[in-house]
Amino acid sequence: MKFEGIYTPVITPHAEDGSINWDALTAQIEHLIASGVNGLVNGGSTGEYYAQSVEERREVASFVKSVVGDRLPLIVGTVAIRLPDSIAMAEHAAKIGASAILVGSPPYSVPTERENALNTLAIDRAADLPIMLYNYPGRMGIDMGEEFLDRVGRSRNVCAIKESSGDINRVHLLARDYPHIQMSCGMDDQALEFFAWGARSWVCAGSNFLPAEHIALWRACAVEGDFDKGRRIMAAMMPLMRVLEQGGKFIQCVKHGCEMMGQYAGPPRPPLRTLNKDDKRQLEQVVRVLKRTVAQIEADTQLEAAQ
Repeated sequence: MKFEGIYTPVITPHAEDGSINWDALTAQIEHLIASGVNGLVNGGSTGEYYAQSVEERREVASFVKSVVGDRLPLIVGTVAIRLPDSIAMAEHAAKIGASAILVGSPPYSVPTERENALNTLAIDRAADLPIMLYNYPGRMGIDMGEEFLDRVGRSRNVCAIKESSGDINRVHLLARDYPHIQMSCGMDDQALEFFAWGARSWVCAGSNFLPAEHIALWRACAVEGDFDKGRRIMAAMMPLMRVLEQGGKFIQCVKHGCEMMGQYAGPPRPPLRTLNKDDKRQLEQVVRVLKRTVAQIEADTQLEAAQ
């Protein structure tokens, strides 16, 4: 499977009591499809999978697939502390006809490279679907190192890796030594560097509420090869990246960003809480400037092309 473009890890809208707002989830999916994103991820950290039971995760995955149909590729997340839970999600992804699965390291247990590889290969056998690995040591506690990649890379299903370590040397390693595993940007403030090193896709939570701007950066770099334009767009987006990552308020910011754009998101599930007024005001200001700046960059580029 080839991963190309913007893949949005879809939020899970909640009512005030924490229940899932299915109508709002439908509306979010339809909004993203209409906005031109290239694929969706269900059951990622942006979707708050960690606050859901396995049964609930399966229910959400089935629902998202029923809304998406065959219009876009759907990647289903399988990350869990317990291997049986990951296997249950992998089997369900295959059952509902998902395009691929997202496989990360099990949080908290800190397995060895060999143990982590065997864990991944067990999930692989359960689904027999294309796999996007998910390297996120900040959340999982370990890196998917070279021993791990050497072992799992032998599987025909291991197609890509969402690299979210923040270590630029990992980008160099993957591009140089593992070219058969497609590299997908999973660290938003390094998107430009990922594209420069050959990444063709970007899994970006911010595309839940700013899909056009994320698509613009991907198109400039990965499609047009115009890194001058890409740098200008990236410079405009960097304040957003900083706000999203500040103080562990990532999901709260993404959800408020959706609300800003008229898309109901609702509160995150505990232990997370909604943003305070100052945080909301800061995000709103950053988004206003970003949208205005990227629109001007796009207009300038079109004008230059017409001359």
